[in-house]
Amino acid sequence: MKTQEMRSRITSGGLDRAFDYLYSEKAPLQRERYEAAVGEFEKLFGAGREVGLFSAPGRTEVGGNHTDHQQGRVLAAGVNLDVIAVAGRNDDNVIRIQSAGFPMDTIDLSDVSVRECEKNTAASLIRGVAAKFAALGYRIGGFDAYTTSSVLKGSGLSSSAAFETIVGTMLNCLYAGGAATPVQIAQIGQYAENAYFGKPSGLMDQMGCSVGGFITIDFQNPEKPVVEKVDFDFAHSGYKLCVVDTGGNHADLTGDYAAAPVEMRAVAEALGGKVLRDVAPETFYAALPALRGKCTDRALLRAFHFYADNDRVPRQVAALRAGDFEEFKRLVIESGRSSYMYLQNVYTCKNPDEQGLSLALAMSEHLLAGRGAWRVHGGGFAGTIQAFVPEDLLDGYKAAMEAVFGANHCHVLSIRPVGGVDLCDL
Repeated sequence: MKTQEMRSRITSGGLDRAFDYLYSEKAPLQRERYEAAVGEFEKLFGAGREVGLFSAPGRTEVGGNHTDHQQGRVLAAGVNLDVIAVAGRNDDNVIRIQSAGFPMDTIDLSDVSVRECEKNTAASLIRGVAAKFAALGYRIGGFDAYTTSSVLKGSGLSSSAAFETIVGTMLNCLYAGGAATPVQIAQIGQYAENAYFGKPSGLMDQMGCSVGGFITIDFQNPEKPVVEKVDFDFAHSGYKLCVVDTGGNHADLTGDYAAAPVEMRAVAEALGGKVLRDVAPETFYAALPALRGKCTDRALLRAFHFYADNDRVPRQVAALRAGDFEEFKRLVIESGRSSYMYLQNVYTCKNPDEQGLSLALAMSEHLLAGRGAWRVHGGGFAGTIQAFVPEDLLDGYKAAMEAVFGANHCHVLSIRPVGGVDLCDL
C-alpha cells in the first residue's frame, strides 16, 4: 500500500496483532518505531510510494557452543530484537538501502559480480544476496529501502545475519513471489557473507534469523544441513531470556576465536578425520593415551567439550518438545560449565585480570541457583552471557547485573516465533 495508507494502518492499530506476535513484551514500542521508519522512507525516496514492511530477527545460540565448525549439532532461536525495513520497488534496476546511521548503499544489478573494494561492507552483502537469488533462477529487481535495527552489535545476536536475512526477504517478497524458503534465504545469506563479504561464517546465524523460533541444525553434511523447527511456547513458559553485555574488550581476540576450531581439527586429523564429527567419540576416548603426545592438552579438552555438547543438543531438543523446561535448564547449565572448563572460552589467557564473563556467570549462579539457567553466549572470551530468568526474579536479576556492568547492559528478550517476514502477511 502507499506510504500514507501504511502510516494510517500502523497508527490505527491495524498491525498491533502482528506486533504482539513478533515482539511480545516489546510490542508497545513498535507503532512509533514503524511509523518513524515510514516517515524516513518518505524523506529519502518520496511520499506516495507503494511499500511493504519487513522484519528479520537477531538470533541467540542456545545449545552447541563451538560445535558448528566441527559439523556438529546446534540449537538456536530467533529473538524479539530485529532489523525492520520499509521498501518499495523501483524501475531503475538498482537497490538503494539507507540503514539508519550509515551511508546509503547503492547496488546496480547489471553487475552483481564480487568486488574486492566492497569486502567487509554492507554493500557486499546486498550484492551477494542479489547475485545468489539470480543464480538460483529467482527474479530480482531494483528497490528502495530504509532500515533500522534494534539488534545489538557485538552482542552475539548476529546483526549481520539479520541484515542478510532482511535483504533476502525483501527480494523474495518484492520480486520472487515468496518462492524462496526461509532455509534457502539463510543459505543465500551465508553465501553472501562467505563469497562477497569475505567472512568464512557457518550457517547457524543465518538459519536462526531466517527461520525463527527454536530451531535445531545438524551440520554433519554441511552442503545439506538438517534443519528442524522445535515447537515450544516460550512466551508462556514463565521465563525471560536475558543477554548480559559485560562490556569486555574484543580487541586482539581473533587468535583466541581461531584457535578453537584449529585445535579441534588437530585432534580429528590425528585420528584420520578432518573435523571431530568424522571421528566416533569412543574412538577419541580410546586413543587418549596416544593423543596426549601428539596434541596439546587444551586441544584434547576442547574435543571433550565438542563430543559432550554435540550429544547434549538432541537432549535439549527432546526436553523442549516434551515441555520439560526443568531438564532443559539443567542441560543449559551443564553446557555452560563444559564451555567454561573444557572449551575454555570464558576469558582469554592473555589477559586473566579481565574476566567479565566469569563474573557475570558467578553472579547468575548466585542469583538464580535452583531457579534459572546461565551460560556463555556465542563465541565467548568477552562480550555476553545468556540467562533464562524466572519472571518473578527478573527485576532483581536485571538490577543486580546492571549495578555491576552498567545501565542497559542486561537485555530482556523473548523467543520470536518466526524469522524474516513481510508484516502485511501476518
